[in-house]
Amino acid sequence: MKALTIAHDKTNIDDAKITQVTKPTINSDEILIKVKAVGLNPVDYKLIENHPASWNDPHVLGLDAAGEVVEVGSDNPKHFEIGQRVFFHSDLNKDGVYAEYAKAKYNVVARIPDNVSYQSAAAILCSGLTAYAALFRKMNLTGKQNVLIHAGAGGVGSIAVQLAKYLGLTVITTVSTKKVAFVKKIGADFVIDYKKQDTTKELKKITNGVGVDLIINLVGGDEVQKDLSRLAYNGAVVDILNTPDLSHYDLSAKGQSVLSVNLGGAHNGGNISQLNDLATMAESLVKLVADGIVDPLITKEISFEEIPDGLFLIKNHQTEGKIVAVLD
Repeated sequence: MKALTIAHDKTNIDDAKITQVTKPTINSDEILIKVKAVGLNPVDYKLIENHPASWNDPHVLGLDAAGEVVEVGSDNPKHFEIGQRVFFHSDLNKDGVYAEYAKAKYNVVARIPDNVSYQSAAAILCSGLTAYAALFRKMNLTGKQNVLIHAGAGGVGSIAVQLAKYLGLTVITTVSTKKVAFVKKIGADFVIDYKKQDTTKELKKITNGVGVDLIINLVGGDEVQKDLSRLAYNGAVVDILNTPDLSHYDLSAKGQSVLSVNLGGAHNGGNISQLNDLATMAESLVKLVADGIVDPLITKEISFEEIPDGLFLIKNHQTEGKIVAVLD
C-alpha cells in the first residue's frame, strides 16, 4: 500500500517519501481502517525532526485519521462493523496513519456521526482533543469567568476558543497581527496582538488588575514563566509544551495550579481508562461538531502527496485553523 514514510536516520521534512509498504495485519483487539482523510499537526513535523529510536525503518508517519472499517478482530466489545465510519488518534510509537490503510485498537476508535465529513473528523483529533482535555479534563471551571488562550489562531487554539465560548467564558487570546481578524471571527472577546502589544499590560487592563482565571499556554518558551504573574487568585494554567520553574514561586500563596496535557502519553501510560478516554473525548467533541457548536476550521485541504508541503506551512507558522489531506 502507499504510505508517507521517513527513514530512521533522516530528520528533515524533505526526507519524508511516499513508498510502498506492507498493508497492516490486525490482532484480535484491533480494527483495520481504509483511510479517507488525515489531519496535519505540529507534532508530525517535530517527530520527523526528533523521532523515537524504537521507530521502524522506514516508519509510517501521521497520528490523526478518519476512514472506513474494513476488518475487525475477534475481540470487539464495542461492536464495530465493516463499513462504519470511524476516526482515532494513533500511538506515535507505532506506524502511523499517513497511508491507505491504518490499524488501531478498538478502544481508542470512535464513530463519526452521519452529518460529519471524514475531513472534519480527522481535523479535530490531536488539536481538538488537546483543547478538550485542557478545558474538560484538567480545569475546574467553577466560579471561573475568563480564560487566556495563547495562539488562538492555531489548530489547538482555534478549537479552545470555541469550546471556551461554549462554556460561557470570556475569551482573551494572543495572536500575530495578520491573525487578529481570524480569532475575532471565531468568537474571541479580546485579542492581544503580541507583535505590537505587551501581553501582561493588556491583561491588567482587561481584568482591572485582578488577573486571568484560566490560561491555556500553547506557545511554551518564556511565556510559561510570565503566565504565573498573570493568574488571578485560585487561577490555573495548563501548559502544553513546557512547564514553568516554580523554585522561586509559591503557588499556594494564591491557591493557584499549574497543569499539563500530554495527549499521546495515554498510549504509554499503561492506564486503560485513559486510553478509553481518548475515544470518549473524541465522541463528545465530534458531537459538538455534528450539532454545529464547534467548527473544525479547515482552512486548507490538500492531497496525500502534498502532506510534506503542509507540514512546512505549519512549521513556519503560515497557517490558521487546520490543514487536512484527503486520500483517493
